[in-house]
Amino acid sequence: MSEEKWNDFDEFLKLMPNFVHMNENTERPLVTCDNLIIIDADFADRVAFDLIVNFERIIGRPIPNADLARWIDCLALDGGLREGDNHTQVAIIHSKEKTRLEYFNPGDFKNELNGKAFSDNLGEFAINALSEEQIIGRADLFIDTMQLALHAEEVKRIIAVPDEEYYDDLRAIIRKADKQTEKHITMMAMQPMPGGNFFQEILGYSLMNALGIRSEEINPQ
Repeated sequence: MSEEKWNDFDEFLKLMPNFVHMNENTERPLVTCDNLIIIDADFADRVAFDLIVNFERIIGRPIPNADLARWIDCLALDGGLREGDNHTQVAIIHSKEKTRLEYFNPGDFKNELNGKAFSDNLGEFAINALSEEQIIGRADLFIDTMQLALHAEEVKRIIAVPDEEYYDDLRAIIRKADKQTEKHITMMAMQPMPGGNFFQEILGYSLMNALGIRSEEINPQ
C-alpha cells in the first residue's frame, strides 16, 4: 500500500463500504474471514476470451461462458482449501467502465454478483465486486487489497488472480510482509512466473474446467 495514498487502513475501509460488508443483512467484515480470493476481472475476462477462441478452433465446437461458481471452487482448491464449513470472501476488482464479466456466468457486477453468496461442499463464498475510482486505479486497488489482507490477522489464506502487469509489485509486498505474517498465499498466472514466499498455480487449468473443456477433447485417444 503506497504511503502517499493511504495513511492507514481506516481510510481505505471508508472508501470501500461494499467490500467490507457482503450486504446489509450480513455483518461479516472482509478482514475477519479466514480465506480471501482476489480476482482482477479485466484480466480474467481477457484470458477466458483467449481460451474460448483458441479451443473452439482446436476441438471444433462452441464453448459457452465459464461457470463462475465452478471457477471459484477450482481457485479455492488450487489454493489449498478443502471440504468443510469454510468461509471465503471473493473480491472481484474491475475497471470503472466495466459493468460485467463478459465470458463468465453469472457476470453482472451490480445485479448478479455484488453482495451475493453461494454455498457448496467447500463452504460459503461471499462475493463483492469492487470498482476502481478516480483516486485509485485497478492495479493499485488490487495491490492495496492484498496489503490489507496481509496485515489482517484473521485472514489465513489468500488466493490471487492478478494481471501480469503488476505481478512483480505484488511479489515485492508479499516478500516485505513475510517477516510480519504467516499466511498460505497462492498466486495464479498463465505461465510460471518469478517465485517468492508463496505458492504458484497455472490459471489456465481452472479456467478450462469452468469452461467445460475436457482433457479427452484436447488429447483424443
